[in-house]
Amino acid sequence: MVVPELRPWRAARPHVVRIADAVRPRLARAAAAAKPRVARLAQVGKPQVARVTRSKTWQYTAGATTAGLALAAGVVTAAGPWDSAGQRTAERDRAVALGRTGGTDHGRAPGAPAQPRPAPSAGPVLTSLGGVSTVKSAPDGRALAKTLTPLLKDPELGPRPAAAVVDVTTGRRLFGTGSDAALVPASTTKIATAVAALSAMGADHRLTTRAALEPDTKEVVLVGGGDPTLTAREASDGWASLRTLADKTAAALAQRGIRDVTLSYDTTRYAGTQQHPIGVNPNLALVSPLMVDEGRTDDSASGPVTRVTDPAADAARRFGDLLKSRGIKATAPGPSKATTRANTLATVASPPLSTLVERMLTNSDNDIAEALARQTAIATGHPADFAGADRAINARLRKLGLPLKGAAFKDGSGLNRADRLTADLLTALLAKAADPAHPELRPALTGLPVAGFTGTLTTRYTDGAAGVVRAKTGTLTGVNTLAGTVVDQDGRLLAFAFMANDTRNPAAAQKALDKAATTLAACGCR
Repeated sequence: MVVPELRPWRAARPHVVRIADAVRPRLARAAAAAKPRVARLAQVGKPQVARVTRSKTWQYTAGATTAGLALAAGVVTAAGPWDSAGQRTAERDRAVALGRTGGTDHGRAPGAPAQPRPAPSAGPVLTSLGGVSTVKSAPDGRALAKTLTPLLKDPELGPRPAAAVVDVTTGRRLFGTGSDAALVPASTTKIATAVAALSAMGADHRLTTRAALEPDTKEVVLVGGGDPTLTAREASDGWASLRTLADKTAAALAQRGIRDVTLSYDTTRYAGTQQHPIGVNPNLALVSPLMVDEGRTDDSASGPVTRVTDPAADAARRFGDLLKSRGIKATAPGPSKATTRANTLATVASPPLSTLVERMLTNSDNDIAEALARQTAIATGHPADFAGADRAINARLRKLGLPLKGAAFKDGSGLNRADRLTADLLTALLAKAADPAHPELRPALTGLPVAGFTGTLTTRYTDGAAGVVRAKTGTLTGVNTLAGTVVDQDGRLLAFAFMANDTRNPAAAQKALDKAATTLAACGCR
């Protein structure tokens, strides 16, 4: 199944206007309800804001934000990595590639046309986190069960679907059915990967690629730092650039009077096998700490495509070609390891982790997910392989006090069918990311696709809760999952998770999950 990205914003404008008219009353209620809470959060958050402002890599304002597009001016409390217009930087950065394909394919029929498009820049989000409703209480659990239970009995959701709904303000579970059953989560695994990585490294962490010179042999070593967003394209669009690294390296060599070098590359940052258990697959490259443009063989930025057979060797070869064009003669590259004597010639760094997480979640990017899982392992002292990443993610989430019974993280992307999560864990992850005490986790919410507008939810909810639901999708053969946040009719922010295994019709199962989320958005449920 292909999960399409968003069509150009201009074509969507009439739809946006209709949605704006529909949600304007809800925005007004949410703004009024949030005002006292935002004021309190602003006072409490002043020291943190000051520290983060000094770093100049991402910004927080009073409170945290998620849950949908703000389609009326003046009802925004921004948090996470935003530009001056209040737009999410990950989506803004991807908007420059409107002609490229995107999204994730978990089983598109051979020969079917590739439909995904990159997400445009999302508008400011709908309401603030950390206590949206101070006017009305959370929905009544019995009323919520009466509303959702019939929908979850849809036979298209398989024999035993699981679900959980949590009030984000209090963390209290309002509804659950099979919510402690460990099921195959598919790509909703990426929410756990995001929270673990942000918890372990912080939202400002960057991944560095460097070129080093061995002083005795004139060997230049390209050292992979684990940045899957490193690009060799002329327009880097804010990502770390291999061309910039070549510029700096050539200049540093010229200063030393060196014009002829032996070129090699170092991939020792990661351990274990590079091959994902699913084998060669267009949804991801080999898991290597050195790659450019995710090993893609076309100009796409996301989505399924044939990958190069050896991403590290490909990156080093292209780096060598760039050096030659800058007057440095380089040999054909081979694998090596930079010694402790090697002098760093030049470095390039990725955008902050907050931006990588947003891109991962918005586009369901498997390459970024696997990279962040291994970086989490490194940051916590575990081996940088699949097993080490599993232990590291478990450890970080356990430290956050999350319910991990039955959980298994056999990869970071959710492509491994041996992964297991519960609906309780998914909602707990979302609630934790909304907790004002953990602002570093906020990108796990701001990166969620917006229903009807961005990422993997672009073409969904066009007749329902567009702009009100934010959620991560999960799709494998026989697996359909959805987890995210929604603002109900009373302006209350809820976290939800719906999980269905043993489904037979992916389109019908997806429609059933969307109906449940739409019903939740329309619910007062008192």
